[in-house]
Amino acid sequence: MQKPAFDRTDRQILEILQNDARLTNQQLAERVALSPSPCLRRVRALEEAGVIRQYVALLDPPKVGLGMLAYVTVKLEKKGKMPVDQFIRAVQGWREVIACYSMTGDMDYLMRVQVEDLDHYSRFIMEKLLKQPGVIDIKSNFVLDRVKDTTALPLAHLP
Repeated sequence: MQKPAFDRTDRQILEILQNDARLTNQQLAERVALSPSPCLRRVRALEEAGVIRQYVALLDPPKVGLGMLAYVTVKLEKKGKMPVDQFIRAVQGWREVIACYSMTGDMDYLMRVQVEDLDHYSRFIMEKLLKQPGVIDIKSNFVLDRVKDTTALPLAHLP
């Protein structure tokens, strides 16, 4: 896949929108020193190229009753493709899993799991994760404090 060409103004637009996507086009245009029409064209081009994937509201997990965050590594048995396909389908349906990555190294998957409390986590592990065929090992790490938690990508490498 070919990377889109970015200029300084595109980078500014992306940095600003990563921090506040609720700005009006007028406000965004003023911040990047463009008139509204060219600014809107640039934003639309970034959306169409898939650079801007979506706009979301980021919620504070404890304020919506999800005070426990765990990182869980999962190892699957290596017998055929079936357990992997089943596992991937299952993960996509688990609301507790807010991110899952296929990994290199000792474990096959890394999941970010957001739950209410330890009881909720225990139910998730016992009733969902460990019941998946092919799961042979899991390891859990619980977050004690969020030192840095951002969704903004570093864009210093762009022009």
